[in-house]
Amino acid sequence: MDEDAIGRANERLQAAAEGRTDPAAVEAALERAREGVEALAALAAELESSLPERLGNAVQDGLREQVIPVGRNLAEVRGLMNQVIRRLERIEGDTLSERHARVDDLALLIDLITSGWKSVDERLEQLERNLQSSGGAIVYRIEDRRPDTTAGSSS
Repeated sequence: MDEDAIGRANERLQAAAEGRTDPAAVEAALERAREGVEALAALAAELESSLPERLGNAVQDGLREQVIPVGRNLAEVRGLMNQVIRRLERIEGDTLSERHARVDDLALLIDLITSGWKSVDERLEQLERNLQSSGGAIVYRIEDRRPDTTAGSSS
């Protein structure tokens, strides 16, 4: 064998031995990795147990922020609707009383017209009786009382 070849092989072995990591360093890195994985598993378990509660609280807080104003608006709309209903009932009552008043006015007007016509009927009846008892009235024809207008226009 050639000395050069043996030297090169030794150099390669030495370089490989230098590039090789120390078993203690590998053990320490593995231990740190195990501790990190265990810490990560513990954190995951903690999140798994607390996440639903935290999520529920977040949802409740969000709903409170959004629902309370909507509830206030709904209560305000309900109050306004009740006010509108009361006003409409009052208007309905006023309209009904006005209608009854107009019907009463119409009844009074009908009574006045009826009594007026009755009075006219009574006066006409009285005039007829007076005319019948006195033997009648003298009736003059209008044509007889006027001078002949046709004779004046031909001359």
